[in-house]
Amino acid sequence: MSLASVQADLAARAPDLAVEVTDASTATVQLAAAVHGVEPGQIAKTLCIRVRDEEILLVTRGDARLDNQKSKIAFGGRPRMLGAEDVLRLTSHQVGGVCPFGLPSPLPIYLDVSIKVYELMIPAGGDTHASVRLSVTRLAELCGNKWVDACVPPGEVIQFP
Repeated sequence: MSLASVQADLAARAPDLAVEVTDASTATVQLAAAVHGVEPGQIAKTLCIRVRDEEILLVTRGDARLDNQKSKIAFGGRPRMLGAEDVLRLTSHQVGGVCPFGLPSPLPIYLDVSIKVYELMIPAGGDTHASVRLSVTRLAELCGNKWVDACVPPGEVIQFP
């Protein structure tokens, strides 16, 4: 049902966008980058996290990692990654297909500033064989344009206070 919910959401809010379904799996950043012929950073990774009692989604580049110190500053508390069952409950998407589209209920969605180095991003499409190609600008519009600096891209040195 998850692929269908993403297709329905995009049909209603962004009818010019299509969900690409592939024979090959796009369940990991590396697999998705190979299937789509892009850099791993262009795969939009959607993280489900809890800060205090709030569950949120964070869309970041595929080769970045969540940084505890930056996240504490960005969200006002220590982030905790959610387990697969909570991710499914929250998004209706299985791990490997999680994206900010087709959600069963509205959630706070943030975009990490690290994705701004790209023009094109490819988030999952609600399934381990589905993806959506869109510009960073369009992704931000569809996700509510809330930006944070919570992740560390490869090569960036973590600064300790």
